[in-house]
Amino acid sequence: MADHSRTREEIDLAATSEGIGAPAPESGLMGRIVDKTGYVFAAGIVAAAVILLMEVFLRYVLNSPTIWAHETTVFLCGSAFVFGGLYCTCRDSHIRVVLIYDHLSPRARRIADVVISLVCALASGFFAFAAYHMVTRAVFTPAGDIRLETTGSAWSAPTPALIKIFIFVTMVLLVLQFLILAFNYARSDQGD
Repeated sequence: MADHSRTREEIDLAATSEGIGAPAPESGLMGRIVDKTGYVFAAGIVAAAVILLMEVFLRYVLNSPTIWAHETTVFLCGSAFVFGGLYCTCRDSHIRVVLIYDHLSPRARRIADVVISLVCALASGFFAFAAYHMVTRAVFTPAGDIRLETTGSAWSAPTPALIKIFIFVTMVLLVLQFLILAFNYARSDQGD
């Protein structure tokens, strides 16, 4: 029978994963590495804000806009958002519907966690496969030469190719993280 002695605040806290402040223990070493790497992407968001402030000053005060500011900030923010999925997974702070989950016994929750992690690993694998095809088109010419896809702007940075490579790498890491979670959830079930 499910434990109904939890207060409303405890249920809300469990549903949102607020207050954890660390990767889930089940995410293992990879989760701890991803958690620490999150600071790099947080700094990227701050850098993007500084670049945009500088661009506003240069454009509207000095009438001397740059050709690189907008593409750089899009790349920095896009990279952070892509990494955010892996970061939330390692912290077990992703969105979840707890209508049924909260009423399960601890053993049934662990089984659900294993199944959910395996399904998410499979889905992430499909996304990684699709991202691989995006990368091949963004990095290689039809003749097989390496040429990174660019924005086509005056600056013409290779950020489209770089973000596609980053999406692929992140999706592969997401598959690995979900498999680690599934394994650790299943292993914790052995003690019951």
